Amino acid sequence: MTFEARFDLNDLDWTHMEGGPEFDYLVDFDLAVLGAQPENNTLDLLVRFAPNSHCHFHRHVAATRTLVLQGEHHVFDIEPNGETVHKIKPAGTYSQSPGGEVHMERGGPEGAIVLFNLHSPSGVLFESLDADHNVIASSTIESMSENPSLGG
Repeated sequence: MTFEARFDLNDLDWTHMEGGPEFDYLVDFDLAVLGAQPENNTLDLLVRFAPNSHCHFHRHVAATRTLVLQGEHHVFDIEPNGETVHKIKPAGTYSQSPGGEVHMERGGPEGAIVLFNLHSPSGVLFESLDADHNVIASSTIESMSENPSLGG
């Protein structure tokens, strides 16, 4: 089955996520699942970051392709030696990763909209982490397609 859609970003079914006082960084972003094919182990997701706001600290389990559609996407990769590498990806930047990276992500001064194409044979997309890198929640293709608020 093929699927094609033309859409206005304002017409999507966005799920708003905010962090509480337990976070020492601003968590303020929206998720919109564009499509999920659990039988093919894939999910397409838009993330809309508020200006200078983060999503939760996490590890990508899925192979991930990203395309920055608007604004700047800031990625703070945590290297195995503990060093943080800050990457700024302006609109139009396309990236690929096999998964496994631990990082923070946020929007730039005007926020950002980023398309994520995710592929995971195990079905696990992300693992939300605490400050010590312990897994506190997992997001799967099924949970994200049924309820995006369960996302990491």
